[in-house]
Amino acid sequence: MKPSEEIKCCITTCGLPLNENYWDKQYQNNETGWDLKNVSPPLKEFIDTLTDKNLKILIPGCGNAYEAEYLLDKGFHNVTLIDISSTLVNNLKIKFEGKPIRILHNDFFDHKEKYDLILEQTFFCAINPALRVRYAAKCFSLLNDNGRIAGLLFNIVFEKEGPPFGGNKEEYKSLFEPLFNINKFEICKNSIPPRSGNELFIEIEKKNILSNLVKLYLITGITCSGCKETIIQVLNKLDNIKSAYINTDFSELLITSDKTLNKSSLENAISNDKKYHLKEIKI
Repeated sequence: MKPSEEIKCCITTCGLPLNENYWDKQYQNNETGWDLKNVSPPLKEFIDTLTDKNLKILIPGCGNAYEAEYLLDKGFHNVTLIDISSTLVNNLKIKFEGKPIRILHNDFFDHKEKYDLILEQTFFCAINPALRVRYAAKCFSLLNDNGRIAGLLFNIVFEKEGPPFGGNKEEYKSLFEPLFNINKFEICKNSIPPRSGNELFIEIEKKNILSNLVKLYLITGITCSGCKETIIQVLNKLDNIKSAYINTDFSELLITSDKTLNKSSLENAISNDKKYHLKEIKI
């Protein structure tokens, strides 16, 4: 059986925008092939290592939230679920009625609070890969000092258009390393059989970087991967820049630096003919 047949996510045509309407239809039509019907074994094992029941925990794109159920059973009482689907959120409010849990109908990228831990289970693989650089920056902004992301990423490239969207360890590490210290980044040893060998368990910790030294920009003017690599090379040679990362569709640029940088000076550095333009995105 091919990997794309073993690990199913949705039946609906995935060329549609992955917005609230799309996800509502998935839940309304019970097209939830990603749903394990139980807490994921690697996340269950990780949760069992947590001793501080006061941890402030966020589960973005939470789905049916089996991990949240397990957290509540283990005595955690500061858990927030967030999902863009109103259908799902309404179901969750019924499911968790009377339980000490917060359920938000919202876009993860618009959320503004602070957490000690972000649990990752299917959300990263469900968003457009072009949003992954924004995901990393957003998680960084949502975490308290020494806050962590822990969870699962697919270590496979799917034959069919997602969701789910896959990738590989090297790609993910290059995305996260500018903002996070890597504690664990390894093939899961206890995945469910259909996903055996195709899941990475990650545990990464927020670096001690001032938030004003992490900048996300919309970038226009890039038309090819060669331009992208040239810009990254130029930026990485500039004084005070620690890292530069451009997303898969060449539309967003993430920069970490040693001091606050001027947008105009960045534009001048990457384009003598003013071909490329930047606009800051508030994280």
